[in-house]
Amino acid sequence: MNVHITSGTLDFMMKMKEKYSDTAILLMQNQERALAYYESNENSLFQTARSYEIVEEKGELQQNGYVVMNNIPITDEGRPLFEDQFKKRAGSVEQTPGFQALRVLRPIRGNTYGVLVQWKDEESYNNWKNSDHFKQSHQTSKEGKQHPPYFAGPSYAEHYYMVTPD
Repeated sequence: MNVHITSGTLDFMMKMKEKYSDTAILLMQNQERALAYYESNENSLFQTARSYEIVEEKGELQQNGYVVMNNIPITDEGRPLFEDQFKKRAGSVEQTPGFQALRVLRPIRGNTYGVLVQWKDEESYNNWKNSDHFKQSHQTSKEGKQHPPYFAGPSYAEHYYMVTPD
């Protein structure tokens, strides 16, 4: 299964969702932009899209919620290690109150993976981020390094609220 994501203004994304009403496009926005997201085995409907393969998925994405999208550049040789890390993890995020869905996304082009986690609301995310489970799963290494050696650069997170069209 593939994921296709494009960005633009909310008005443009709403028109796109209306145009492709037979496709389960989800909309989300933050202060800077809006995203249109959909999962499909077909090619992207979007002219300019970031496309991914789903490596790991838990839960069903909802029309409502709060989304944290971590963007993590990974070296070519580090891809198997990175993906294996998610397949072997304890799964504590899925047990956290307010968790809705997780997608680990391998880029079709480029080296930046996406790790999308959808929460019921921002408070649920903040509770997870302040939990012991979060601290354990995001520990620094013994040498004090923040990231494993297979990271190809700094990661960054984007936060979005789901948009439910009228």
